[in-house]
Amino acid sequence: MANSETRLEGGGGGGRMGSRSVKRANVFVLNGLDGTLEEKNSDFLCPVCLDLITEAYMTKCGHTFCRSCLVTSIQANSRCPKCNFSVDSTDSIYPNHTVNQQVLKQRRLGDLQAALTKRKKTAAFSELRNYLSFEGSCLGISDINHIITILQEKKEQLEAQSVQNKYELMKDFLSELLKQKEEQLASISREVKLIKHDLSCVENSLENMEPYRSLSSCVPQENSVPNSSGVFLTEILDGECPGVSHAQEPSSPVEEGFNVPLFSRACPESSTVQAKRKRMHLHFNELVERYLSMRVPGLSEAGLENEDGGLHQFGECISKFTQYSAMRPLATINYNCDLIQQSSNIASSIEFDKDSEYFAVAGLTKKIRIFDYGTVIRDTVDLHYPCSEMICSSKISCVSWSNYMKNLLASSDYDGTVTVWDAFTTQRLHTFQEHEKRCWNVDFNKMDTKLIASGSDDHKVKLWSLDSERSITSLEAKANVCCVQFNPASRYHLAFGSADHCVHYYDLRNMKEEVRVFRGHRKAVSYVKFVSSEDIVSASTDSLLKIWNVNKSHCVRSLQGHINEKNFVGLATDGEYVACGSENNSLYVYYKGMSRTLFSLKFDQKKLVLDQDQREEEPSEFVSAVCWRRGSNIIAAGNSKGIIKILQMV
Repeated sequence: MANSETRLEGGGGGGRMGSRSVKRANVFVLNGLDGTLEEKNSDFLCPVCLDLITEAYMTKCGHTFCRSCLVTSIQANSRCPKCNFSVDSTDSIYPNHTVNQQVLKQRRLGDLQAALTKRKKTAAFSELRNYLSFEGSCLGISDINHIITILQEKKEQLEAQSVQNKYELMKDFLSELLKQKEEQLASISREVKLIKHDLSCVENSLENMEPYRSLSSCVPQENSVPNSSGVFLTEILDGECPGVSHAQEPSSPVEEGFNVPLFSRACPESSTVQAKRKRMHLHFNELVERYLSMRVPGLSEAGLENEDGGLHQFGECISKFTQYSAMRPLATINYNCDLIQQSSNIASSIEFDKDSEYFAVAGLTKKIRIFDYGTVIRDTVDLHYPCSEMICSSKISCVSWSNYMKNLLASSDYDGTVTVWDAFTTQRLHTFQEHEKRCWNVDFNKMDTKLIASGSDDHKVKLWSLDSERSITSLEAKANVCCVQFNPASRYHLAFGSADHCVHYYDLRNMKEEVRVFRGHRKAVSYVKFVSSEDIVSASTDSLLKIWNVNKSHCVRSLQGHINEKNFVGLATDGEYVACGSENNSLYVYYKGMSRTLFSLKFDQKKLVLDQDQREEEPSEFVSAVCWRRGSNIIAAGNSKGIIKILQMV
């Protein structure tokens, strides 16, 4: 029995050893190394992945990381992940052989400790198995009962530990969930309080408007109210709109090529409000997001009455967003005017002059044609002839009117030439030929009337003056420059888009570095336009429009819905709305405060008024040029077949 007791104590030792093994299993283990989390907080852990460093590399600032972690971070941010020190490229990092050797020693030590632990555990179980399978009279019933009792206690202990762990995890989960839901409830409560307050403000405003509403209801709505001279009021209104056809009945359908009244007589106020309400509910979820983004951030619990700025701003947003619902054609022009020639008809640029009385159309026919807007609108047949025409030696990519001299028009072409024309005498006034490759864009400065900028495939933005025969200076870009435009409120600031997927914003008084670089597009930036003096909208062949603020680096809003993957499709803005072309032969209109399309219009396939049948659509057709008539809801757009449409938002 003494021998048996001795062996039993050995078994007990095995049991105690098993207990120690369980305790060791609860110790934090990382990559085969035993120890607590506090012990692992050392130079051998990578600050990025929090694991033992693999292939240690060091930055110039002295911090060590896994090579893969460091390379990924540099490619994303060009900075040290730990101290934010600027790191230009992966060529400026070096292997840290000392740390590599220390990590290798730690790994070997960890592997050895793990092997010893496993060997001890295996030996203990083997000893217990041999002890239980021993054949002899040395093992009595009491000994077996004792062993069973120990194993049963151990089983109960492990089961209890498992149940405890389960409830601990459930407690942590439910506590975190409760915290999140309480935060959501508090947030929703604040939002409900805010909505009730705003609703009360709007209802009070409506009550204050009641006297004016009742007064307006006393005014007859029919066309029978003469003024003091005996002329009907509606006749005066229609008379102010160029070329209104009085012979057309209000209920008759609108026809292309015929002038359309700008004031509708057949649409009562109630139906207009109902249509706006319908459009509001159609985009309700997006309007909710816009409302909350304007009103909730930074709102204090007290003083709601003094924080209604966001409410009025949202009111302007919802009013602008629902103001228009469609576009109707006022006139159609054939840019080529050649019934025989059918190739290279792409209208690459359309621009109105400073008074919006004339507009120029240019493109791949190597011709710049000037049209009188009033004449085009008044003509009852879609056969329009230009007032003047300029023949160029190369395909035209862009035209830009002077904001000061009505007759000055600048053009850029595929030979890299920038030309300044007298648009009404068709004479060349200046010719600048310094670009080495195709020149994509040209723009007059709105403040300095003699300053012109152009962007080219030669990676340069050149500045020209009407007083000089050569360029004043150049901005060097790292890729093809696809577009350039001056800030309309500054003589010193301009933005240009490039094939490097970025929009660059410069102050000409310090041309050594950009004021701001806007990153976010996935492909080349084809257009940049200033929505205001501080906001820029850019177009790219990634089928996105992005709005940027010159004081912020991140994108304010992305607009999507059109298709643009390979062509220059045109971009224009009037300060509130943004219009762009699409590669499905349609024109899309957005409101700057919302991400979704307001509406679109597809170009029909009837090329000329003489074509009675619709042509089969070619998959390559796209809207290639867009321009806004200043101070109005009129858009001019042209497509790749040379069809120019004058459109009105209604």
